[in-house]
Amino acid sequence: MKRRQFIALLGGTTLGWPLAARAQQPAIPMIGYVNSGTLAANTNNVAAFRQSLKGAGFIEGQNVAIEFRWGENQFDRLPALLADLINRPVSVIVGNTLSVLRSKAATTTIPIVFTTGSDPVRDGLVTSLNRPGGNVTGVVFITGDLGAKRLELLRRLVPKATTIAMLVNPNTPETETERRDLQAAAQAIGQELIILNVSSDHDIEKAFATLVQRGVGALYVGTGTFMFNSRQQIVALAARHGIPAIYTARESVAVGGLMSYGTSITDAYRQAAIYAARILKGEKPADLPVMQSTKFEFVINLKTAKTLGLDVPPALLALADEVIE
Repeated sequence: MKRRQFIALLGGTTLGWPLAARAQQPAIPMIGYVNSGTLAANTNNVAAFRQSLKGAGFIEGQNVAIEFRWGENQFDRLPALLADLINRPVSVIVGNTLSVLRSKAATTTIPIVFTTGSDPVRDGLVTSLNRPGGNVTGVVFITGDLGAKRLELLRRLVPKATTIAMLVNPNTPETETERRDLQAAAQAIGQELIILNVSSDHDIEKAFATLVQRGVGALYVGTGTFMFNSRQQIVALAARHGIPAIYTARESVAVGGLMSYGTSITDAYRQAAIYAARILKGEKPADLPVMQSTKFEFVINLKTAKTLGLDVPPALLALADEVIE
């Protein structure tokens, strides 16, 4: 063989080695993170998820990839977003209630980890909390079942409110259960309650116009992804019209809302990352009991209370886990 041909052959073989080596290396696992809301409203949750995943040994870009998909409060987009993730394919799907309800309908083989403020057994996500069965498990942060407690706290701060309104994003199991629970709690104590359905920014604007027209004394902002993602608009309108309001998550109080009571959604995403990591290491969702977030937070914004001309009773302040001044 001529020297020039030998060198060319050797060079070609050498160039082939990295390609062959890369072909033999397994691709890093991919997590599909899908949420029916917006990234802007969930930055803390995403950061908590990434940090917890890192603590479990998975660093994005090194030994795991994360594909994010956001529904932007347009829930009819979720099936297409999920189909894209399933076709990639991802190793595990992590999502909120509405996303996971659609994920479960779309795949019975890819592991799914949910974060939900609803009842996953009632919603059909799992067969039981201790034995989920199937390809789904996750974390429950109790929020939709706390209506009576929130109503009590709101009445303690605004005892002279003869009429209280509730904003509901309708037609999800979580929000419809909360609606029924709050109606029952209000009826039991003789509290007049107005319930307004909202599904868009325009609906929220119209709802506040109705509240003002009807002289509502206080507002209960319902649970769910839509309300969580619309918190900036709701808080701003409550401030503009001088309406005291209670929310389900501290994130609303952090942007100027009056008060909130519920479990930590951010903590739930930390726990979800732990389960995603365990699944990537080989465990099956059916063998992982549903975790329940037990970190309750009662948060009061004293600056907002002062702006509204409200004196917060010392007994109520004593109950607060966090006071924003």
